[in-house]
Amino acid sequence: MDFKAILMGFGFAVVWASAFTTTRIIVTDAPPLTALVIRFGLSAAVAIPLARAMGQNWHLTRSEWRTVILFGLCQNALYLGFSWVAMQYVEASVSSIIASMMPLVVAFLGWLLFAERLRPMAVAGLVAGVAGVALIMGVRLQHGLHVPGVILCLIGMVALTFATLAARGAGGSRNMMMIVGLQMAVGAVALVIPAVLMEWGRPVEWSAGLIWAFAYTVLAPGIGATWLWFRLVNRVGAVRAATFHFLSPIFGVAIAAAMLGERFGASDVIGALIVAAGILMVQLARIPTAATPQPSMAAARAIEGRD
Repeated sequence: MDFKAILMGFGFAVVWASAFTTTRIIVTDAPPLTALVIRFGLSAAVAIPLARAMGQNWHLTRSEWRTVILFGLCQNALYLGFSWVAMQYVEASVSSIIASMMPLVVAFLGWLLFAERLRPMAVAGLVAGVAGVALIMGVRLQHGLHVPGVILCLIGMVALTFATLAARGAGGSRNMMMIVGLQMAVGAVALVIPAVLMEWGRPVEWSAGLIWAFAYTVLAPGIGATWLWFRLVNRVGAVRAATFHFLSPIFGVAIAAAMLGERFGASDVIGALIVAAGILMVQLARIPTAATPQPSMAAARAIEGRD
Protein backbone atom coordinates (compact mmCIF):
# COMPACT_ATOMS: atom_id res chain seq x y z
CA MET A 1 0.00 0.00 0.00
CA ASP A 2 1.56 3.30 -1.08
CA PHE A 3 1.69 6.57 0.84
CA LYS A 4 -1.09 8.18 -1.19
CA ALA A 5 -3.42 5.30 -0.42
CA ILE A 6 -2.62 5.63 3.30
CA LEU A 7 -3.43 9.35 3.20
CA MET A 8 -6.67 8.59 1.37
CA GLY A 9 -7.53 5.98 3.97
CA PHE A 10 -6.84 8.29 6.91
CA GLY A 11 -8.78 11.12 5.27
CA PHE A 12 -11.73 8.86 4.62
CA ALA A 13 -11.66 7.51 8.19
CA VAL A 14 -11.71 11.01 9.73
CA VAL A 15 -14.58 12.26 7.57
CA TRP A 16 -16.52 9.00 7.83
CA ALA A 17 -16.15 8.93 11.63
CA SER A 18 -17.24 12.55 11.98
CA ALA A 19 -20.55 11.67 10.32
CA PHE A 20 -21.67 9.79 13.43
CA THR A 21 -21.48 12.96 15.52
CA THR A 22 -23.39 15.08 13.00
CA THR A 23 -25.93 12.28 12.62
CA ARG A 24 -26.52 12.29 16.36
CA ILE A 25 -27.17 16.03 16.16
CA ILE A 26 -29.62 15.55 13.29
CA VAL A 27 -31.69 12.69 14.75
CA THR A 28 -32.28 14.58 18.00
CA ASP A 29 -34.17 17.25 16.04
CA ALA A 30 -35.58 15.39 13.02
CA PRO A 31 -37.13 11.98 12.22
CA PRO A 32 -34.19 9.84 11.02
CA LEU A 33 -35.61 8.36 7.82
CA THR A 34 -37.13 11.67 6.74
CA ALA A 35 -33.79 13.33 7.43
CA LEU A 36 -32.02 10.71 5.31
CA VAL A 37 -34.39 11.27 2.39
CA ILE A 38 -33.60 14.98 2.59
CA ARG A 39 -29.87 14.31 2.89
CA PHE A 40 -29.77 11.92 -0.07
CA GLY A 41 -31.92 14.21 -2.16
CA LEU A 42 -29.64 17.18 -1.49
CA SER A 43 -26.52 15.09 -2.14
CA ALA A 44 -27.90 13.87 -5.46
CA ALA A 45 -28.94 17.41 -6.41
CA VAL A 46 -25.35 18.56 -5.85
CA ALA A 47 -23.40 15.56 -7.17
CA ILE A 48 -25.26 14.90 -10.44
CA PRO A 49 -24.98 18.48 -11.84
CA LEU A 50 -21.37 18.55 -10.63
CA ALA A 51 -20.69 15.34 -12.52
CA ARG A 52 -22.25 16.81 -15.67
CA ALA A 53 -20.07 19.91 -15.29
CA MET A 54 -17.05 17.57 -15.07
CA GLY A 55 -18.01 16.03 -18.43
CA GLN A 56 -19.49 12.86 -16.96
CA ASN A 57 -22.76 11.23 -17.99
CA TRP A 58 -25.16 8.51 -16.85
CA HIS A 59 -24.40 6.13 -19.71
CA LEU A 60 -22.90 3.59 -17.31
CA THR A 61 -21.80 0.04 -17.90
CA ARG A 62 -23.78 -2.87 -16.50
CA SER A 63 -21.20 -3.30 -13.74
CA GLU A 64 -21.43 0.38 -12.84
CA TRP A 65 -25.24 0.30 -12.70
CA ARG A 66 -24.98 -2.77 -10.49
CA THR A 67 -22.74 -0.81 -8.14
CA VAL A 68 -25.13 2.16 -8.15
CA ILE A 69 -28.12 -0.01 -7.21
CA LEU A 70 -26.39 -2.25 -4.66
CA PHE A 71 -24.42 0.55 -3.03
CA GLY A 72 -27.47 2.82 -2.99
CA LEU A 73 -29.61 0.14 -1.35
CA CYS A 74 -27.09 -1.53 0.98
CA GLN A 75 -24.97 1.43 2.07
CA ASN A 76 -27.49 4.25 1.90
CA ALA A 77 -30.95 2.82 2.49
CA LEU A 78 -30.08 -0.17 4.73
CA TYR A 79 -26.85 0.69 6.56
CA LEU A 80 -27.60 4.36 7.11
CA GLY A 81 -31.31 3.72 7.56
CA PHE A 82 -30.77 1.24 10.40
CA SER A 83 -27.93 3.30 11.88
CA TRP A 84 -29.82 6.60 11.91
CA VAL A 85 -32.85 4.99 13.54
CA ALA A 86 -30.58 3.32 16.11
CA MET A 87 -28.79 6.57 16.93
CA GLN A 88 -31.96 7.91 18.48
CA TYR A 89 -31.13 5.50 21.31
CA VAL A 90 -27.35 4.87 21.22
CA GLU A 91 -24.42 7.29 21.32
CA ALA A 92 -22.54 8.37 18.21
CA SER A 93 -19.37 6.67 19.44
CA VAL A 94 -21.19 3.36 19.90
CA SER A 95 -22.50 3.41 16.35
CA SER A 96 -19.02 4.17 14.97
CA ILE A 97 -17.49 1.32 17.00
CA ILE A 98 -20.02 -1.21 15.72
CA ALA A 99 -19.59 -0.08 12.11
CA SER A 100 -15.82 -0.50 12.40
CA MET A 101 -16.29 -4.25 12.94
CA MET A 102 -17.10 -4.53 9.24
CA PRO A 103 -13.56 -5.24 7.90
CA LEU A 104 -13.38 -8.71 9.39
CA VAL A 105 -16.64 -9.61 7.68
CA VAL A 106 -15.34 -8.12 4.42
CA ALA A 107 -12.15 -10.16 4.72
CA PHE A 108 -14.09 -13.35 5.36
CA LEU A 109 -16.45 -12.80 2.42
CA GLY A 110 -13.53 -11.79 0.20
CA TRP A 111 -11.94 -15.15 0.95
CA LEU A 112 -15.21 -17.10 0.73
CA LEU A 113 -16.66 -15.53 -2.41
CA PHE A 114 -13.67 -14.18 -4.33
CA ALA A 115 -10.81 -16.47 -3.21
CA GLU A 116 -8.81 -13.51 -1.86
CA ARG A 117 -5.81 -14.71 0.13
CA LEU A 118 -4.91 -13.20 3.48
CA ARG A 119 -1.55 -13.74 5.15
CA PRO A 120 -1.64 -14.96 8.76
CA MET A 121 -0.40 -11.57 9.97
CA ALA A 122 -3.28 -9.84 8.22
CA VAL A 123 -5.78 -12.22 9.81
CA ALA A 124 -4.18 -11.66 13.21
CA GLY A 125 -4.33 -7.91 12.69
CA LEU A 126 -8.02 -8.01 11.84
CA VAL A 127 -8.69 -10.16 14.90
CA ALA A 128 -6.71 -7.73 17.08
CA GLY A 129 -8.77 -4.86 15.72
CA VAL A 130 -12.00 -6.63 16.57
CA ALA A 131 -10.62 -7.42 20.05
CA GLY A 132 -9.97 -3.71 20.62
CA VAL A 133 -13.50 -2.89 19.49
CA ALA A 134 -14.88 -5.60 21.78
CA LEU A 135 -13.01 -4.13 24.76
CA ILE A 136 -14.55 -0.72 24.18
CA MET A 137 -18.02 -2.16 23.62
CA GLY A 138 -17.80 -4.40 26.70
CA VAL A 139 -17.36 -1.44 29.00
CA ARG A 140 -20.13 0.48 27.25
CA LEU A 141 -22.50 -2.43 27.85
CA GLN A 142 -21.87 -2.10 31.57
CA HIS A 143 -23.06 1.49 31.42
CA GLY A 144 -26.59 0.69 30.24
CA LEU A 145 -26.14 0.45 26.50
CA HIS A 146 -29.44 0.26 24.59
CA VAL A 147 -29.40 -3.32 23.24
CA PRO A 148 -32.14 -2.98 20.56
CA GLY A 149 -30.25 0.01 19.20
CA VAL A 150 -27.06 -2.06 19.10
CA ILE A 151 -28.89 -4.79 17.15
CA LEU A 152 -30.05 -2.24 14.58
CA CYS A 153 -26.46 -1.02 14.23
CA LEU A 154 -25.26 -4.60 13.71
CA ILE A 155 -27.82 -5.18 10.96
CA GLY A 156 -26.66 -1.98 9.29
CA MET A 157 -23.03 -3.10 9.57
CA VAL A 158 -23.82 -6.30 7.65
CA ALA A 159 -25.46 -4.22 4.92
CA LEU A 160 -22.36 -1.99 4.83
CA THR A 161 -20.25 -5.10 4.28
CA PHE A 162 -22.14 -5.97 1.11
CA ALA A 163 -21.93 -2.33 -0.02
CA THR A 164 -18.15 -2.48 0.33
CA LEU A 165 -17.97 -5.61 -1.79
CA ALA A 166 -20.37 -4.09 -4.32
CA ALA A 167 -17.98 -1.16 -4.86
CA ARG A 168 -15.38 -3.42 -6.48
CA GLY A 169 -16.32 -2.80 -10.08
CA ALA A 170 -16.74 0.98 -10.10
CA GLY A 171 -13.46 2.38 -8.79
CA GLY A 172 -11.85 2.97 -12.22
CA SER A 173 -14.88 4.57 -13.82
CA ARG A 174 -14.63 7.93 -15.56
CA ASN A 175 -18.12 8.66 -14.27
CA MET A 176 -17.24 8.37 -10.58
CA MET A 177 -19.03 11.52 -9.40
CA MET A 178 -22.09 10.55 -11.43
CA ILE A 179 -22.08 7.14 -9.74
CA VAL A 180 -21.93 8.83 -6.34
CA GLY A 181 -24.86 11.10 -7.21
CA LEU A 182 -26.99 8.31 -8.65
CA GLN A 183 -26.50 6.01 -5.66
CA MET A 184 -27.60 8.90 -3.44
CA ALA A 185 -30.75 9.17 -5.55
CA VAL A 186 -31.34 5.43 -5.16
CA GLY A 187 -31.10 5.77 -1.38
CA ALA A 188 -33.57 8.65 -1.35
CA VAL A 189 -36.14 6.78 -3.47
CA ALA A 190 -35.77 3.60 -1.42
CA LEU A 191 -36.50 5.38 1.88
CA VAL A 192 -39.42 7.59 0.80
CA ILE A 193 -42.13 5.01 1.51
CA PRO A 194 -40.65 3.81 4.87
CA ALA A 195 -40.28 7.45 5.95
CA VAL A 196 -43.91 8.24 5.08
CA LEU A 197 -45.26 5.10 6.76
CA MET A 198 -43.19 5.35 9.93
CA GLU A 199 -42.70 9.08 10.45
CA TRP A 200 -45.64 10.92 8.91
CA GLY A 201 -46.61 13.84 11.11
CA ARG A 202 -43.41 13.94 13.15
CA PRO A 203 -42.07 17.52 13.20
CA VAL A 204 -38.59 18.71 12.25
CA GLU A 205 -37.15 21.13 14.81
CA TRP A 206 -35.17 23.41 12.50
CA SER A 207 -32.25 25.27 14.05
CA ALA A 208 -28.86 26.67 13.07
CA GLY A 209 -27.18 23.54 14.46
CA LEU A 210 -29.44 21.25 12.46
CA ILE A 211 -28.84 23.20 9.24
CA TRP A 212 -25.06 23.10 9.82
CA ALA A 213 -25.16 19.36 10.50
CA PHE A 214 -27.19 18.76 7.35
CA ALA A 215 -24.85 20.85 5.20
CA TYR A 216 -21.75 19.10 6.53
CA THR A 217 -23.31 15.64 6.20
CA VAL A 218 -24.32 16.28 2.58
CA LEU A 219 -20.99 17.69 1.42
CA ALA A 220 -18.38 15.83 3.48
CA PRO A 221 -19.53 12.28 4.38
CA GLY A 222 -22.31 12.20 1.79
CA ILE A 223 -20.39 13.20 -1.34
CA GLY A 224 -16.73 13.63 -0.43
CA ALA A 225 -16.19 10.49 1.65
CA THR A 226 -18.22 8.29 -0.72
CA TRP A 227 -16.21 9.46 -3.74
CA LEU A 228 -12.95 8.98 -1.81
CA TRP A 229 -14.04 5.49 -0.75
CA PHE A 230 -14.60 4.39 -4.34
CA ARG A 231 -11.15 5.69 -5.29
CA LEU A 232 -9.55 3.92 -2.35
CA VAL A 233 -11.24 0.59 -3.14
CA ASN A 234 -10.06 0.88 -6.73
CA ARG A 235 -6.50 1.60 -5.61
CA VAL A 236 -5.99 -1.06 -2.92
CA GLY A 237 -8.97 -3.45 -3.08
CA ALA A 238 -12.03 -3.88 -0.85
CA VAL A 239 -10.32 -5.85 1.93
CA ARG A 240 -7.35 -3.51 2.28
CA ALA A 241 -9.54 -0.42 2.08
CA ALA A 242 -11.84 -1.83 4.74
CA THR A 243 -8.98 -2.00 7.25
CA PHE A 244 -9.15 1.79 7.53
CA HIS A 245 -12.55 1.38 9.17
CA PHE A 246 -10.62 0.23 12.22
CA LEU A 247 -9.57 3.87 12.65
CA SER A 248 -13.20 4.80 13.07
CA PRO A 249 -13.39 3.90 16.79
CA ILE A 250 -10.44 6.20 17.46
CA PHE A 251 -11.78 9.14 15.50
CA GLY A 252 -15.45 8.39 16.18
CA VAL A 253 -15.07 8.26 19.96
CA ALA A 254 -12.72 11.27 20.04
CA ILE A 255 -14.93 13.48 17.86
CA ALA A 256 -18.08 12.51 19.77
CA ALA A 257 -16.34 13.23 23.09
CA ALA A 258 -15.09 16.61 21.87
CA MET A 259 -18.34 17.81 20.27
CA LEU A 260 -21.06 16.00 22.23
CA GLY A 261 -19.39 15.31 25.58
CA GLU A 262 -19.69 11.53 25.22
CA ARG A 263 -17.66 9.12 27.31
CA PHE A 264 -13.91 8.77 26.61
CA GLY A 265 -12.38 6.60 29.34
CA ALA A 266 -9.36 4.38 29.87
CA SER A 267 -10.97 1.43 28.11
CA ASP A 268 -11.49 3.60 25.04
CA VAL A 269 -7.80 4.57 24.98
CA ILE A 270 -6.57 1.00 25.50
CA GLY A 271 -9.00 -0.35 22.94
CA ALA A 272 -7.89 2.29 20.44
CA LEU A 273 -4.24 1.27 20.92
CA ILE A 274 -5.12 -2.38 20.29
CA VAL A 275 -6.99 -1.35 17.16
CA ALA A 276 -3.98 0.70 15.98
CA ALA A 277 -1.72 -2.33 16.50
CA GLY A 278 -4.11 -4.43 14.43
CA ILE A 279 -3.97 -1.89 11.60
CA LEU A 280 -0.15 -1.96 11.66
CA MET A 281 -0.15 -5.76 11.44
CA VAL A 282 -2.52 -5.69 8.49
CA GLN A 283 -0.41 -3.10 6.65
CA LEU A 284 2.85 -4.99 7.28
CA ALA A 285 1.23 -8.13 5.90
CA ARG A 286 0.59 -6.28 2.63
CA ILE A 287 4.30 -5.67 1.96
CA PRO A 288 5.44 -8.03 -0.84
CA THR A 289 8.17 -10.50 0.08
CA ALA A 290 11.36 -10.89 -1.90
CA ALA A 291 10.37 -14.41 -2.79
CA THR A 292 7.23 -13.33 -4.60
CA PRO A 293 7.79 -14.37 -8.26
CA GLN A 294 5.18 -12.06 -9.81
CA PRO A 295 4.79 -8.32 -9.29
CA SER A 296 1.72 -7.12 -7.45
CA MET A 297 -1.14 -5.46 -9.27
CA ALA A 298 -0.08 -2.09 -7.86
CA ALA A 299 3.46 -2.62 -9.15
CA ALA A 300 2.17 -3.61 -12.56
CA ARG A 301 0.07 -0.46 -12.75
CA ALA A 302 3.03 1.64 -11.67
CA ILE A 303 5.13 0.12 -14.47
CA GLU A 304 2.42 0.92 -16.97
CA GLY A 305 2.27 4.49 -15.68
CA ARG A 306 -1.32 4.32 -14.52
CA ASP A 307 -0.68 5.00 -10.84
